[in-house]
Amino acid sequence: MEYSENTTATTAMATAEHSPSAVSPTSSSSPPSSPPSPPPVILSPCAACKILRRRCVEKCVLAPYFPPTEPLKFTIAHRVFGASNIIKLLQELPEAQRADAVNSMVYEANARLRDPVYGCAGAICQLQNQISELQAELAKAQAEILNMQCQNANLFELIGKQMAADADRQPQTLPSVHENTTFFFDESILGVAWEPLWT
Repeated sequence: MEYSENTTATTAMATAEHSPSAVSPTSSSSPPSSPPSPPPVILSPCAACKILRRRCVEKCVLAPYFPPTEPLKFTIAHRVFGASNIIKLLQELPEAQRADAVNSMVYEANARLRDPVYGCAGAICQLQNQISELQAELAKAQAEILNMQCQNANLFELIGKQMAADADRQPQTLPSVHENTTFFFDESILGVAWEPLWT
């Protein structure tokens, strides 16, 4: 009987320790958990290293100018100039001029693919011919405008001289009929005797 009472007391104490009401207020106020750390950023290789199938290092000379979102840009330049020549050229230039050099290489590569013989020089020559033709047309139009202005000036001068000559040849104005004019009725001309209206 005494053994069963001790067992019951021990069980009651263990239940009280694990019940939520028995937890002390100090233990419930646990410090806030730290925010989860952000996932590690995975940098994708640049378009050049991806096409060349090599590892893109941290200080890749091609990465700033051939981002992974523009693979066609490096493909065109690589097809004409080659990756080794592009890398060599960029390494020889200061960083301030590398972006312009890459744009020039891509433009030249596009022109070379369109015109394998002349490339960019062919496009420049064609544009220069168009400029020369437009300049000739502009000069012709300006000459025609100047000629028309001279003709108009001569015409106005001739019209002014003609009007002055007409004004000199115009006779003196005759006096008006209604000024100082007396009318006479000749009975012989009328053929009837003049009779007063009243007698």
